[in-house]
Amino acid sequence: MEELTQRQKKIGGLLQKDLADILQKAVTDGGLRGVIISVSKVNVTTDLSVAKVYLSVFPNKEGKKLLEGIRSNTPLIRHEMAQRTKNQLRRMPNLEFFIDDSLEYIDGIEKSLKGEENPIKDEDLLGRRKKS
Repeated sequence: MEELTQRQKKIGGLLQKDLADILQKAVTDGGLRGVIISVSKVNVTTDLSVAKVYLSVFPNKEGKKLLEGIRSNTPLIRHEMAQRTKNQLRRMPNLEFFIDDSLEYIDGIEKSLKGEENPIKDEDLLGRRKKS
């Protein structure tokens, strides 16, 4: 992983805060009740031209549909962000949206360690090694 400069961190934090406000407002105005969206991470390239935005959506089943809507409205979101950050940034980076599935991954690991399908406790679940 590349090392982030102080400028990249600052712009990433600024974009993360404003994007969270814009997206949460869009979700509530769109009539989606009980859906929580948060911006978990923003990575900005070294030339500050592209910002990769990672979103966490609760409940998880709404994630794909919401991501499609966000991607289709990226120009509007980018314009709103440019209006909010016009005094801090000369050019607004292109926004690329992704679903952050790290929480689901961690949850899956915890379930497998706590559950009945724990290969540490039940050695029959492990495949037998072939001796060569």
